[in-house]
Amino acid sequence: MTTTPQTPPEAPSGPLFTRRRIGFEIVVVLALSLGSSAVYSIVQLIDLLTRPTSLGSQTATINATVSDRAWLDLTYQFLGIAFAIAPVLLVFYLLTLSGVNPFKRLGFDATQPLRDVRRGLFLLLLIGIPGLAFYFLGRALGFTVNVVPAPLDAAWYTVPILILSALRAAITEELIVVGYLFERLGRLGWNKWVIIGSSAALRGSYHLYQGFGPFFGNFVMGVVFGWFYTRWGRTVPLVITHWILDIASFVGYAWAVSTFPQLFNLPS
Repeated sequence: MTTTPQTPPEAPSGPLFTRRRIGFEIVVVLALSLGSSAVYSIVQLIDLLTRPTSLGSQTATINATVSDRAWLDLTYQFLGIAFAIAPVLLVFYLLTLSGVNPFKRLGFDATQPLRDVRRGLFLLLLIGIPGLAFYFLGRALGFTVNVVPAPLDAAWYTVPILILSALRAAITEELIVVGYLFERLGRLGWNKWVIIGSSAALRGSYHLYQGFGPFFGNFVMGVVFGWFYTRWGRTVPLVITHWILDIASFVGYAWAVSTFPQLFNLPS
């Protein structure tokens, strides 16, 4: 039996919960979070496309070192992760104002741990390989940049920070782009597939700084995640899958660089 998220009948109405108010709220939440990331990503893509070098010859670095002093770099990295969670807290607060329990409404709780883990691993198998395929296809065709997902100058705190960074990405993306957006657009009366497509397009757009391959890969991921969310009504499996994928990408890259530097043309 599947669970389809729907607006609770006891949700309050009135001037604070008009269509205009909900629409404005969505704009503000996205402007403070992944919507702004999408805009910057589009501008970055335009920047890359208008350079004399080809898109496939350029590099995009994620989780880059911020300072050459370890204690400052660790501080910057940790603060960046902590403050990135703030929009999620805002979303929880706004959902509470709407008369719902945000943890229950988004399926972000510990009521189904084993089922959530099974579903998360299922999604990992379903989406992991196609995601890599889109990236390498884009690299082969020259419309995806070389993505460096972790800093090359590893320190003692690199792996813990990368794991936290992966968790931050999983929580913010799945709770805002799927959980919150589906709830609010559903209140506005949007069709299920329009919501899924819009959410997937947003997910793809804030990856455009990596090129077109990651855009299409993340769009497909968004469609798959969105469809399963409408069936399960839970974001926990999505967070689990996303977290594992990013850990494999971030930490796996850092490990590969330190273990096989010759593969990356680095001194051993």
